[in-house]
Amino acid sequence: MLASLASILSLMLSTLLMMVAFGLQSYVVPVRAVAEGWSTQTISMIATGYTIGFTLSCIVTPKFVLLVGHVRVFVALITLLAVGILLCALVVDWRAWMLFRAISGFAISGSYLIIESWLNERVTNENRGSIFSIYVITTMVGTIAGQYLVPLGDPTNTTLFILCGIIFSIALLPTALTSSPLPASPTQARFNVPKLYRRSPVAVVGAFLAGALSGAWMNLGGVFTQRTGLSTAEGATLLACVLLGSVLSQIPIGRASDRMDRRLVMVACGIVGTISCLVMALVAGGPPVLLYIAAAFVGSVIFPIYALNVAHANDRAQPDEYVEVSSGMMIVYGFGTISGPLMVGPIMDRFGPGSLFVVLAVYFVLYGAYAAWRISRREDADGLVSKTDYQAMSVQPLGADAAAAALQPETIAEELVYDTTSPEWRQP
Repeated sequence: MLASLASILSLMLSTLLMMVAFGLQSYVVPVRAVAEGWSTQTISMIATGYTIGFTLSCIVTPKFVLLVGHVRVFVALITLLAVGILLCALVVDWRAWMLFRAISGFAISGSYLIIESWLNERVTNENRGSIFSIYVITTMVGTIAGQYLVPLGDPTNTTLFILCGIIFSIALLPTALTSSPLPASPTQARFNVPKLYRRSPVAVVGAFLAGALSGAWMNLGGVFTQRTGLSTAEGATLLACVLLGSVLSQIPIGRASDRMDRRLVMVACGIVGTISCLVMALVAGGPPVLLYIAAAFVGSVIFPIYALNVAHANDRAQPDEYVEVSSGMMIVYGFGTISGPLMVGPIMDRFGPGSLFVVLAVYFVLYGAYAAWRISRREDADGLVSKTDYQAMSVQPLGADAAAAALQPETIAEELVYDTTSPEWRQP
């Protein structure tokens, strides 16, 4: 365990710094967009640029890794993250921001992919869960810390944008200067979403809805905090409560799904998510403490549900298909994150900020209802190859959320593991 930790120490330090900058970026961008007087629909369009870049990177980044290796691509991607946020400070125009946010989405998705595939090679079957738990905690701590940097500056000027770019640049140093052994080059992964759907419809539909949920929240949650009258510090606390709820629920949800039909857990998550979102809609604009509590319950299901779908899909996959399944699920999740902001943005413009959670409640209803319908259509054991262990996934704050794929311990270390949050990555 200690030897594995020592071999990834520099990578974890880079990850922590990257997530501090990313947490700052994920809050300061929507706050500045609101300050510019842009409509929620316009902000949703900017978010769509981010999610398109995020999804595209899932396909393109592995090709670059094959050509030049993990470290060089990682350095290039972190550089793009710094460039993307600094360009937002330089050119304040929503059309330009769509492109700049696409650059950021492409870079963060590729960075998650490299970090998590690197981790999978460094760990053993005996410490895989522990190491990934440390990784999850690192990403959460970094993201929350970054969000609390927002009150230290004024989002309406360039200070916080420059600070974000500086932190991204510093994040390069630990990994760029590491003397630890580098991971092996990855193999190519195949994408076959129709085959994946035939094998596990609930996993594919659930992954799309999980992406829509996290995409809508992570891109418009900051808008919600501004338009309900929360201060910058209160808004940061609200976003932190969502992430905290996700951290606390990962293990209980995973253990429950390993002991029963995962679809039953999906139904339960749909119910919890629906009730929590409706409560959020009712208390919007009310005492912040009520919002914090409700937000923690929303967070307890909005990010972990993606891991349920990946685990369910892998339950019905052969050992040599895990990478294919994980990459296919990530693509579906990515398309979900694209749709979320586009659907919710115009509704928030027309019906107010609280309508964000009404729409999220509808998504949760669809998520739980579809899982319940699939239970009535198919026995849990039908098509089951072997029940894989649920693995807690990091939150990719799109959203993001990048997430560690729910792979068997026997997964070949040299294979590239596609991960997301949904992403917020978790994401995703």
